[in-house]
Amino acid sequence: MTSNLKEILERFARKEISLDAAAREANLLYYREVGRMAKLDPRRMDRIGIPEAILAEGKSASDLVEIALSFLEASDAILITRVSSEQLAALRECTLPEGTSIRWEERGRAVVITKEAHKKCFGGKVGILSAGTADVPVAEEARVTAEIMGCETVSEYDVGVAGIHRLFPSLERMMDSDALVVAAGREGTLPAVVASLVDTPVVGLPVSTGYGAGGKGEAALLSMLQSCSVMVV
Repeated sequence: MTSNLKEILERFARKEISLDAAAREANLLYYREVGRMAKLDPRRMDRIGIPEAILAEGKSASDLVEIALSFLEASDAILITRVSSEQLAALRECTLPEGTSIRWEERGRAVVITKEAHKKCFGGKVGILSAGTADVPVAEEARVTAEIMGCETVSEYDVGVAGIHRLFPSLERMMDSDALVVAAGREGTLPAVVASLVDTPVVGLPVSTGYGAGGKGEAALLSMLQSCSVMVV
């Protein structure tokens, strides 16, 4: 692959590569540097169909604000996950471009920043389930992620296998979903059960809740990976 945009354009002008190939190579070249701490990838959506999310965890409030503002120069929408109260306050206090809105998703600890020009690029409907109430924050992060990409979502929480009769009414409300995301901690049984009952794709989402190995999410992850039900983990 060529590492220079001018060379890509010259090859396209000489008809050595197609327009689509030139666009792909150009998208691979593009990134935006923020000092020496970050190299942002605002063209990821164009390249692979999924936008870059900013993980706030481990970043100072000032660094996060600088990264977010730089990202907004090249993107119409930003998803920031695992945001602390200090980081949230800094984001709310910073000067955003005119016509930009900021939304705090408290249960999912996520911030969504969008410009008026933002257009949601995807359709479809995603059902979000959680085994327990302790799994809700992770399930909510999945919901916000799906929605920023333009998917309709429906959520049902605390429907784990300890009281499996709670699951069936929730599944009935999701039968028209195109995919299901099932978050579970402890032993992580719920995604396998759901996958055995529906004909839509199921994504198992292991959560670090519970005790012992369950508290680190290891048991849930291994259970989902070893499931005889067909799903994605």
